[in-house]
Amino acid sequence: MTDERPWIETRRRTRLAVTALALVLVAGSVGYYLLGFSLIDAVYQTVTTVSTVGFREVHPFDTVGKTFTMVLILAGAGTALYTFGLVLDALIEGHLGRHFERRKMSRELSRASRHIIICGWGRVGRSTGAHLVAAGQQIVVIDRNADRIADLTHLTVVGDVTDDAVLNAAGLSKARALVAALDTDADNVYVTLSARALRPDLVIISRARNDASEAKLIRAGADRVVNPQRSGGRRMANLTLQPHVVDFWDDVMYGHDAGFRLEEIEIAPASDLAGKTLRQGALHETTGALLIAIRSKTGDFVPNPPLDTQVEAGLVLIAAGTLDQLRTLHHRAESVT
Repeated sequence: MTDERPWIETRRRTRLAVTALALVLVAGSVGYYLLGFSLIDAVYQTVTTVSTVGFREVHPFDTVGKTFTMVLILAGAGTALYTFGLVLDALIEGHLGRHFERRKMSRELSRASRHIIICGWGRVGRSTGAHLVAAGQQIVVIDRNADRIADLTHLTVVGDVTDDAVLNAAGLSKARALVAALDTDADNVYVTLSARALRPDLVIISRARNDASEAKLIRAGADRVVNPQRSGGRRMANLTLQPHVVDFWDDVMYGHDAGFRLEEIEIAPASDLAGKTLRQGALHETTGALLIAIRSKTGDFVPNPPLDTQVEAGLVLIAAGTLDQLRTLHHRAESVT
């Protein structure tokens, strides 16, 4: 979706120009009719005069007729040229085509569900979007700069994300998550507040440029806050100290073609694992996946959990394995076998 204002302005000017041209044609036809022309001759003479085609005069003009024709040429020719110019501008400049593209994108946005909204298509937004798309997620990009997202094949909305109407246009009510990756912390705080007010259950990940803004973003409603500079510094330090660990982590987390992956899996109330211990669940024996850690509903991590750990609904498993192994584990965690 792109900005409607250019199309609305073009449409308004075209409507006014067409109205003016219609009035000129009516006035010319009435004038020639009063000068003694038949109705069809009056209309024909008006059209050929206004369009400056230069066909013959239907009847010889007297002084009044010549004067009327000169006035009609001066008023009508300019109006006709201006109207034709607006129509050509709409076609050549693509306003009409873009209008239909916007209509198509609006329909697609209305059908979008479980997508991820990215607010801001700068360096952070582009990098986030690339990883999400590579992971098979649908994204909707919002940016106030139409040029930055003009060539995207993803669903887009041009506008100010601090405007609730823009967030709603991006399908906030059906979105899975929102990433606030705007240029300033103030804008990220504002969009986080707006999104949280509109969708209390929405997952919101926000970018912070400085440490002082992180607490504000959390209070505004962000579930997670990411400081790219600090994250980049940590990564550089880890690459210096443990390059093989970092390479393995990247391959597991971001190597989407790799056969081995790391995923989080939440235990559903209907799961046959709920109420059992890890030993009774026999996860590794039945799925082949390797349980790395668990996270309780209170948020505490337990790495390499003991086999007598009680499994409850809402518990999150951090597991590694092949796609088939993790798919089997997902099935066990979500439904009764």
